Amino acid sequence: MSLHIPFRNAYASLPDTFFARVLPTAVKKPVLIRFNQALATELGISTDGVDEQTLAEVFSGNRVPDNAEPLAMAYSGHQFGHLNPQLGDGRAILLGDVADGRGRLWDIQLKGAGTTPFSRMGDGRCPLGPALREYIMCEAMHALGIPTTRALAVVSSGERVVREQLEPGAVFTRVASSHIRVGTFQYFALRRDADALRTLADHVLERHYPAIDRQRDDRYLQLFRAICQRQAELIARWMNTGFIHGVMNTDNMTISGETIDYGPCAFIDAYHPQTVYSAIDRNGRYAYQNQPAIGQWNLARLAETLLSLFPGTEKQAVEQATAVLQDYAQWQQQAWQQGMNHKLGLSQVQEGDQERAEQLLALLDQAGLDFTLFFRRLCAVTSNDSDRHEVFALFELPDVHRSARLEEDLHHWLDDWQAALAARESSPQAATQRMKSVNPAVIPRNHRVAEAIAAAETGDFSVFERLLSALANPYDDAAEFSAYQTPPLPQEQVLRTFCGT
Repeated sequence: MSLHIPFRNAYASLPDTFFARVLPTAVKKPVLIRFNQALATELGISTDGVDEQTLAEVFSGNRVPDNAEPLAMAYSGHQFGHLNPQLGDGRAILLGDVADGRGRLWDIQLKGAGTTPFSRMGDGRCPLGPALREYIMCEAMHALGIPTTRALAVVSSGERVVREQLEPGAVFTRVASSHIRVGTFQYFALRRDADALRTLADHVLERHYPAIDRQRDDRYLQLFRAICQRQAELIARWMNTGFIHGVMNTDNMTISGETIDYGPCAFIDAYHPQTVYSAIDRNGRYAYQNQPAIGQWNLARLAETLLSLFPGTEKQAVEQATAVLQDYAQWQQQAWQQGMNHKLGLSQVQEGDQERAEQLLALLDQAGLDFTLFFRRLCAVTSNDSDRHEVFALFELPDVHRSARLEEDLHHWLDDWQAALAARESSPQAATQRMKSVNPAVIPRNHRVAEAIAAAETGDFSVFERLLSALANPYDDAAEFSAYQTPPLPQEQVLRTFCGT
């Protein structure tokens, strides 16, 4: 039985300058590794009577579904600060977009589906490891409540991909509310195509920001403002969970405000704000602590593309964009502080809260304490008579050097925090429950992801499946997944992550 996907193809209806029409390149022996049935149901995709081989054929690109209009999107981008005027989908093909039950559009895209006119000498393929990493990270971020692209399927290709060595190949199916990026606007601005810029902006207004009145003279300024707000809130969520994107190029920043392109990304283990995992980020441009500022830098590049659409003179347009970018910094700080207060059980932000949060992070940095585990254990010590043993046991974990001064400083900090909770919140128990709802017990730790990929490359997908099960309910204390809460031993640490291109 064939698989019916109710494509609408809104992006394919845009002018031909927006993309290149291209068919996926067939793979030798597609085998379905995983299919996200729950997500398929949300998208209105019925798989009744459809066998695994059919799913493998469709989501490898070997069989193009009816009504699909495959295309590779055109875009530009600043990569590590350097402008590349033509990038585009070099190994990804958009099959089309579908509407969910609420009428929201979602792209369905194959990654690793073969060469396109934008491949730039690349092979258009994806190794198995990066495909599994993206599946894990997408679904983990979704479970954590962070705006993200989603994983619909991953299929092994039966082929080998040449990177540093021969690796098994795969095709990953990504779902996003769209794949429009800052770099998409840059593409048309660089070509001085005013009509395409306006068409793209109108498409984004309709698709992502329908609440903005299309009759307003300043609608494009309001669009820019809304995009900046979403990005400020998104990056604050990253910071609050210890997530490092790793490659915040302008072609990796969506207009929708979703996290996209999980290449050399990672979650912090021991907290150090200058942490970098990405093997290609040699100068630390996209270090954990730099992400808010890089977000603002990327949005400044977006502003440059939109100035001609803003009302008034060029000088007025620049002033308006500058004001919004200044607001971005404030929005990001406010969202981060609100997130930190929630992590600390404080329902409202008050004077002194920023200093308290920064003092705590400085202590974590000095002691090298595990970011996720510290906040999770903090949930259990909300009252002044709580047993602090489990918190201070973190000083005894691998690679943490015990310091009497640091422990004393942490005791003082805990005293101050508990006093603030007692004065401002209804009960320690209520604070604990709030904290547990935002401080995850389980995250996709680097060594666990690497472990799952290594096993899969030998044909064992059970480790991958178990990790996904552990990540499905990250705020629960599940005894069967307790091992996933602990940091890596020294010999298990993964200090460098890689992209799959």
